[in-house]
Amino acid sequence: MKKLLLLLPALLYITMAYGQNTFRAIIRDDKTKQPLIGASAYIAALKLGTTTDTTGHLTLSVPNGNFEIVFSYIGYSKTDKGITFPMKNPDSVTEIYLEPQGGELAEVTIQTTRTNQNLSDIATRIEALPAEELDEKGTMRPGDIKMLLQESTGIAVQATSAVSGSANVRIQGLDSRYTQLLKDGMPMYQGFSGGLSLLQISPLDLKQVEYIKGSASTLYGGGAIAGLVNLISKTPVAKPELTFLLNGTSANGADASVFYSQKWKHTGVTVFGSYNYNGAYDPSATGFTAIPQTNRFTVNPKLFLYLDDNNKGWIGFNTTYENRFGGDVQLINGNADNTHQYFERNESYRSSTQLSFTHTIDAAASINLKNTIGYFDRRLAEPGSVFKGTQWSSFSEVNYVRNGKKANWVTGVNLLTDIFSAQAPLNNLNYNLTTLGVFGQNNFKANNVFSLESGLRVDYNSPAEGKGIFVLPRVNALFKINEHFTSRIGGGLGYKMPALFNDVSEADGYQHIQPISFTQTKAEQSYGANADVTYRGPLGDCYLTFNQLFFYTYVDHPILLVNNTFINAPGNIYTRGGETNIKLTADGLGIYLGYTYTDTKLHYNGITSTQPLTPENRVSFDLTYEVEGSFRAGAEAFYTGQQLLNDGTIGKDYLTFGLLIQKMWKHLDIYVNCENLTDRRQTRWDNIYTGSITRPVFRDIYAPLDGVVVNAGIRIKVL
Repeated sequence: MKKLLLLLPALLYITMAYGQNTFRAIIRDDKTKQPLIGASAYIAALKLGTTTDTTGHLTLSVPNGNFEIVFSYIGYSKTDKGITFPMKNPDSVTEIYLEPQGGELAEVTIQTTRTNQNLSDIATRIEALPAEELDEKGTMRPGDIKMLLQESTGIAVQATSAVSGSANVRIQGLDSRYTQLLKDGMPMYQGFSGGLSLLQISPLDLKQVEYIKGSASTLYGGGAIAGLVNLISKTPVAKPELTFLLNGTSANGADASVFYSQKWKHTGVTVFGSYNYNGAYDPSATGFTAIPQTNRFTVNPKLFLYLDDNNKGWIGFNTTYENRFGGDVQLINGNADNTHQYFERNESYRSSTQLSFTHTIDAAASINLKNTIGYFDRRLAEPGSVFKGTQWSSFSEVNYVRNGKKANWVTGVNLLTDIFSAQAPLNNLNYNLTTLGVFGQNNFKANNVFSLESGLRVDYNSPAEGKGIFVLPRVNALFKINEHFTSRIGGGLGYKMPALFNDVSEADGYQHIQPISFTQTKAEQSYGANADVTYRGPLGDCYLTFNQLFFYTYVDHPILLVNNTFINAPGNIYTRGGETNIKLTADGLGIYLGYTYTDTKLHYNGITSTQPLTPENRVSFDLTYEVEGSFRAGAEAFYTGQQLLNDGTIGKDYLTFGLLIQKMWKHLDIYVNCENLTDRRQTRWDNIYTGSITRPVFRDIYAPLDGVVVNAGIRIKVL
């Protein structure tokens, strides 16, 4: 009897052992297909769970039966899978794909710092707008990048003309001349060519946009005092792409574009071409164009070479022609008379070459070469005046990158030239500026908690009257406090050489300004700092991303245009404030809330005043729902607070709304987008000009002029 009692537990154990099944799985990121280390699998009915190893694999011992297994990972949407044991193929490995809940946690490789690191490992605070969001923004406004930029916290797009639609970008309250606009890391839009840049760049051939807010002069030199925007072009992949987009707007606009890319073994190509048209549009019946008559052609082909495992590069050519005709609608429509005579016509031609080549020395080191040569010709005509000029510019750089286990190094030298020639009688405005820079930057990862990025740049400028040499240090630190909290803090110095081109001289048509004297006008110098904290983590079934940034930038003896002469003001400009970004995502639903507080002050001759055209408060809200590859819908709202105008009056605050609906199939997308549904127009509550319609004097433009605009289109994906 005792033997029988002892035998029963043994039989029960053997029975349970034969009833156990080994479940094997690998958990991957749905987008990158990379294995996730430390992801979890849990069976609630059995109170049984485990986590993946360093290869993303896991095993579970499961009894016979039907069980629901929940797979999860921090920053990813949970997924569950019902499995019956024993399985038909017990030795198989089940592949599980988890979708990132917060876009920032996906693998976002940053190019602006030149080290091609993941966004989460970089001490510099960089914001990235990935391809998925660019796809959405591209359907909203396929002809330019104004909307793409102005919907970001801390960034404002300021109109520089009431009738031509021209605009510049401002970061954290500072004038546009303190911001660098780059394409693939090269400064192609600066000086004379900068005034129309935002209007002549299409988002449709971009795969990513990267922002640095605050001083970024160590790698990119003068002009990046407020920050920079780096536009990253699409590159060919193994699967060919041929996409056509046709778009029409209720504001008399039409866009047609094509993008083709393909990669072979040793070569690849991308080709982008577009035609953008807009008829003269005056929704307020002011008699002046809120949107000018526009014709623009763009062609941008690139050839990629993959010579071997260690050598690759690409060469590209860009050309854009635009005729932009704004002003009195009656004149533009061919009915000019003695009263209807005012116009602004911008005819411009832009062409540039780009070259990028990389030689890989070993698994950790590479040498990179970049070059761009640009030509820009522009004719600005107004009643009784014509300003015509050409600009030749170039940028060349050689850098060495080494990525180690603890430290990454970037060192290099670059040369920038800028030659401007104006047509007589304004050829006294001609200038020639050359900048030679040497830089080095190190990113040291002390441990999993702390990383330090330090850099130093030395620039020599010619002409060098006054001070032509600038030493620019910069330091940034990254703290990974725990799996949810990170913080960045940093700052650096910057400078900006005197230049003819800014928002004031653009509005004047360059007719009355005097040449810059480099002996009497010195470079503007600055210092700035910023600090932020970020939280990322689950909130119930949702995923929350919260970021709070504080910033401060000080510009000493800024250059002003006083009585048509550029001078160094006896004082300073400083801007300070904060940005709050909150993002909540769950199962295709996304909610975004952004708030920017900006306090920008001018301190001249002992008197402090608020900088005009700088609202203290801006709020943005975005609600999206997406079924990946099938459907997308979004609603957005933007609030812009009151702002001081140059005539001493206060510009009214306003609120705008937008709506987007997009349906996607394998080879076809259709979409409808509505902007400014509340029909907020400055002309509804304020005059945009004084004087007569023949000789108008335009006031500051601080609110939309075009009112409600609906655009709709189709995207045909042949390949």
